Amino acid sequence: MISINTNSAATSASYNLGKTNVNLQKSLNRLSSGFRINSSFDDAGGLAVSMKLSASIRRTEATATGISNAISYLETQDGVLKSAGNVLTRMAELATLAQDVTKSTDDLANYDLEYQSLIAQLTALDGETFNAIGLVDNTALTVVTSEDGSQTYDLGGGTGGTPVDLDGVITSTLTGDLASTANAATEAGLITTAITNLGLMRATNGADQSRLSFAGDLLAVNKTNLEAANSRIIDVDVAAESTQLARFNILQQSGTAMLAQANQSTQSILRLLV
Repeated sequence: MISINTNSAATSASYNLGKTNVNLQKSLNRLSSGFRINSSFDDAGGLAVSMKLSASIRRTEATATGISNAISYLETQDGVLKSAGNVLTRMAELATLAQDVTKSTDDLANYDLEYQSLIAQLTALDGETFNAIGLVDNTALTVVTSEDGSQTYDLGGGTGGTPVDLDGVITSTLTGDLASTANAATEAGLITTAITNLGLMRATNGADQSRLSFAGDLLAVNKTNLEAANSRIIDVDVAAESTQLARFNILQQSGTAMLAQANQSTQSILRLLV
């Protein structure tokens, strides 16, 4: 049947051309953005999963930053403890020198002068801070080690660990002096105990750094795997999408040509009317 009011061929060609234009636009959006999913319409389920993975990746990055900052804190703390160890070592040397029976009262006074100055230095070290947080003043800190916050680590030797307290090490030496060989002998014994306790603190500090370093490594691996999983969902396959783009370009050109041909087909009716 030949009809003027209805041109089914043109309607069909127009519909197909419209669909091709929509697909072509999607393909262009994907290639220009680099994402397979640019709106919820593209893949509602995939977008929901990708959003959760993206949030997990950001939390992992934030947790890793927190661990890195905690390690920096521990490194600074170890520097203070090392300096305190050097001070105590010199104090031990002075206490030993002061036990020499050939030293006069004036000699002992000279030794004690430096000894008291070093006690003041230990007191100053006890007040050191990191971003306004005490380094060696018995400050308890808990580090989050998993992106969901379910795992934590207490600095000072793990769960319930003992915070570093330099004051506890040096308190016994704060009132001592080298005014006599007997006093020097007493101070030498106290300093030996203080050095032993300080060594334990540095060992604990090293254990904390080791633990957090491994926790940071795990977060880095998890982040890599999460990014790979998210990429498979949301990132566009450039090679495949480029092929689709070429296909839709050809379909658009052929659809446009067929629509024009369908519109011209009704002109043949005019010949019947002449």
